[in-house]
Amino acid sequence: MGDCSNGERLPRCNSGAAPFDPRRFSKHIHDNVHGNIYLDRVRLRELKQLGLTCMVYPGAVHSRFEHSLGVYWLATDAVHKLKTYQGQELGIESFDVQTVKLAGLLHDVGHGPFSHMFEREFLPRVRDGIKWSHEDMSLKMIDYIVDEHSIDIDSGTLKKVKEMIVASEEGKSASSKEKQFLYDIVANGRNGIDVDKFDYIERDTRACGLGCNFQFQRLMETMRVIDNEICYRAKEYLTIHKLFSTRADLHRTVYTHPKVKAIELMVVDALIKANDYLQIDSLIDEPAQYWMLDDTIVKTIETSTHQDLEESRNLIRRIRRRDIYQFCNEFAVPKENLEYFKNVTAQDIICSQNSDAQLNEEDVIVTNVKIDLTSGRNNPLERISFFQDYDSFEKSHIKDDRISHLLPACYQDLIVRVYTRDPKLVEAVSNAFENFQMKTYGEKTQVHATPEKKKRLQYKEK
Repeated sequence: MGDCSNGERLPRCNSGAAPFDPRRFSKHIHDNVHGNIYLDRVRLRELKQLGLTCMVYPGAVHSRFEHSLGVYWLATDAVHKLKTYQGQELGIESFDVQTVKLAGLLHDVGHGPFSHMFEREFLPRVRDGIKWSHEDMSLKMIDYIVDEHSIDIDSGTLKKVKEMIVASEEGKSASSKEKQFLYDIVANGRNGIDVDKFDYIERDTRACGLGCNFQFQRLMETMRVIDNEICYRAKEYLTIHKLFSTRADLHRTVYTHPKVKAIELMVVDALIKANDYLQIDSLIDEPAQYWMLDDTIVKTIETSTHQDLEESRNLIRRIRRRDIYQFCNEFAVPKENLEYFKNVTAQDIICSQNSDAQLNEEDVIVTNVKIDLTSGRNNPLERISFFQDYDSFEKSHIKDDRISHLLPACYQDLIVRVYTRDPKLVEAVSNAFENFQMKTYGEKTQVHATPEKKKRLQYKEK
């Protein structure tokens, strides 16, 4: 759990405390993205930031621990910049600085195995109707860490830290409106611009060997607080657009890559089959047990000889042999159908199969992938406040057509993908998928046909 887990104490930081030299309480770490980081004296080393993406992008093996350090450092930089330029005007105190820094460090401590896969794919299938999020779990983990290791931190700081992690949704904090701009730094529910995105976009593109033309440094240097909100210079409009478009590109080419998703689906199946024996879902109720749950759960299954884990073990071994669920094809939902789109199910595909096919529902997996610029079908830049220059004290909104006519007219993609658990059924599933498109849209909306070599793909029984 990082440095908090060794029992060292955090410096007490009451709002009236005298300034102290942070180097007395800091630890020097070198980060491969941000360089030298000075960390104040939380299970993230064994949680890969990108889950199973490393099975497709071999360099994507960085952990939530590294990302959390990066967010901590950028949050520190952001609040110090605001304090330098507007500190007296905004009343930023050492208490405020410390809470923002701790929120950055601890914001992801509630994540489960393989990043978002655990809460979005696994838990809904083993606990129907559950409302669980890693953000809420982070709050429980923070309380557990403080109690378990007797960390000396005052209740006011702890309350603010937890609010900054979850209470920023829709730009409303759970506390008073005083210094609301501080809630925009780590997890910005007001407009989506925050140091969490700055770090993972830079870190993930670098780890996957992809180029990144978004420069978060420009936004860090030009941000300014007006009317209790962090605003940006009007000339940085396109820089902010690149932030959202780069994030969308990462979702399309990395986070929801068809093969990455195929492997995720297999791991989810393996965890579900192992759940009765390992009682994985029961660990989410108590932080004292949850902290032990990380990516090593797969190795636990793979190395076990227990009969109850045989099916799960075989799935993990299939992944090792690259005998993965087969991606058959995909189509993008036509723009005119986006508003009333309903998720496609495996049953929809089964009902569209040819009369001579014999597909069962368990043979088919459908994923409905939603990719947007953080605001659904709306333009996220309409939520952002800008200022003209540093002599201006008024904020305003800017419309796309005042900047460029090359910016998108639609802000969301919905992609329907179909997989089969059995490689011998690729052709039958692909044909049923095409039939479904014809029934739904009157045409095949997929870009290309399923390759013939994939239709003929078969593996020997093992």
